[in-house]
Amino acid sequence: MDSWQTGRFLYLALLAGALLLWLFVENRDSLGTKMKQMAAWVLIFLGVIAAIGLWSDIRQTVQPRQAIFEDQNRIELPLQADGHYYVTLGINGVNTRFVVDTGASGIVLTGDDARRVGINEADLAFYSQAMTANGAVRTAPVRLEQMTLGPITDRNVQAFVNAGEMDTSLLGMSYLQRFSRIEIANGRLVLER
Repeated sequence: MDSWQTGRFLYLALLAGALLLWLFVENRDSLGTKMKQMAAWVLIFLGVIAAIGLWSDIRQTVQPRQAIFEDQNRIELPLQADGHYYVTLGINGVNTRFVVDTGASGIVLTGDDARRVGINEADLAFYSQAMTANGAVRTAPVRLEQMTLGPITDRNVQAFVNAGEMDTSLLGMSYLQRFSRIEIANGRLVLER
């Protein structure tokens, strides 16, 4: 805990102490009832804090995930709450999350994802450009040794590393066109090869 957090904690503790002191002084005649009410509010507060702390676990349980049907070479991706389809691919053996972007012509990795999959940043040459909704961004062409999606493996796949800020890597048409069937229906994106 740094000094800023310590100061904030002490301020909140002092404020809570002052409020409790005021509560006891103002309501000394009905102190038993007030203690019950305060205990109920403390339990509500702790419940909210627990729900916030466990939200990532709850979301992983409730949120629909990609389904892989190996015997059919089919992958089904559920539509997420933000209106996008996401897919997790193995890039050089590292699970990497992509947003499916039919408006992107290629596969574009964020700088962080590129480092995670073993691309040396010093070897990148940002001499190409990509046009985005926010304007031109510099990109560096790379070759991905292996891309795996369920039972499907592709080798020596061309991709780009984005020099700009990007939250999630993009899976564009250069990869999607490798599938014999792409269908969007009933909140699911189906990929078959």
